[in-house]
Amino acid sequence: MQLAEIQRRLRVARRTPARAGHRRLGGEEERLRVALGADHGGFALKEELRACLQELGVQVEDVGTHSAEPVDYPDLAVAVARQVAAGKCRFGIVVDGAGLGSCMTANKVAGIRAATCHDERTVRNSREHNDANVLVLGSGVVHRGHARRLVRLWLRTAFTGGRHARRVAKIDALDQERR
Repeated sequence: MQLAEIQRRLRVARRTPARAGHRRLGGEEERLRVALGADHGGFALKEELRACLQELGVQVEDVGTHSAEPVDYPDLAVAVARQVAAGKCRFGIVVDGAGLGSCMTANKVAGIRAATCHDERTVRNSREHNDANVLVLGSGVVHRGHARRLVRLWLRTAFTGGRHARRVAKIDALDQERR
C-alpha cells in the first residue's frame, strides 16, 4: 500500500482528522502523538517504526531505549503506558523480544489497554473490539516490513463501539477495583 493511500485511510478513520497524523481538538488541528519505546531486543525495530510514524506525520515521543545496551523492558513499557494514561499521547507502541512482558507491564497502568499483536487479524481486533491504546510487538516474532504494515493498520483502525463499548467499559472498571 502506498503512503498516499495510508494517509487517505487515516483521514477517514474515526478519531483521525483532516490530515494523516493529525486530529481535531477544540476546532484546532493537532498532530497525533504516539509514545514509542523498546528494550534492547526491540531497539532496531523501534528505530524502524519511528521512521515509519514520522513518514505518516505522527509526532513521536521516544521514551527509549536509545541503544542496544541491555535494559529492563518493564521500565520502557511503563514509560510508554504512563504517557498514554496521562493524556500526553493518544497511543503508545512498545517493542520487546516477544511482546509479552511489555504487554503485561503496560496493562498494570490504569487506563491502558495494551495488546500484543502479530498479524492483521490481531491488530484489527485490538482496535475494533478492544479499543487498544498501546500496541505491543515482539521483534523476534514480527519482521520489520510486516511491523510497519501492522502499525499503519493499527493507527487507521477505529474502535467500532456498540456491544464492544460495554465490554471495554468492564475492562476499564477493573482499574477502579485495583485502587
